[in-house]
Amino acid sequence: MDVLLLPFRWVYRALVWFANSPRTLIGSYLLMIVVAGVIYGEVEARSPADAVWWAVVTASTVGYGDISPTTWQGRTLAALLISTMVLLVIPLITAHFASRLIVDDDAFEHEEQEQLKADVRRMRALLEQLASKHGIELPPEPPANRPVSGPGSAAPVWERSARSRRRRPRW
Repeated sequence: MDVLLLPFRWVYRALVWFANSPRTLIGSYLLMIVVAGVIYGEVEARSPADAVWWAVVTASTVGYGDISPTTWQGRTLAALLISTMVLLVIPLITAHFASRLIVDDDAFEHEEQEQLKADVRRMRALLEQLASKHGIELPPEPPANRPVSGPGSAAPVWERSARSRRRRPRW
């Protein structure tokens, strides 16, 4: 079964690589325009300028109608160019720019997370010292290998996050 899925994994990895590189996206767009223009120019016997103009207009799905294919090869090329642009290139470009807009600049970096963990350990040690000094027994620490919240935690699903508490009314 893994052998059958291998080509799809390659295609998926290639799409991820394309989507994560603006240079690759723009380069592939320009390459597609040039290749389609050259092929169109040969098939339809058009000048290189007209062929590239046709490729740009067709790829952008504007379709002015000033130049259109008359042979079945030219029409097949137009269908492939339009389909590739609409189903692959334009969504990848849109997804790339959308992902850049959605990036959370306030997210913690790894070093900040490690610093917070160290601070919590120091506070826990100080709290334990104070508790033992005053004879107060602290609740046991949760096991290190189990998450405090999320899948596998001891807390019920509806109490695992602040967001779920906001959604669920407490009766």
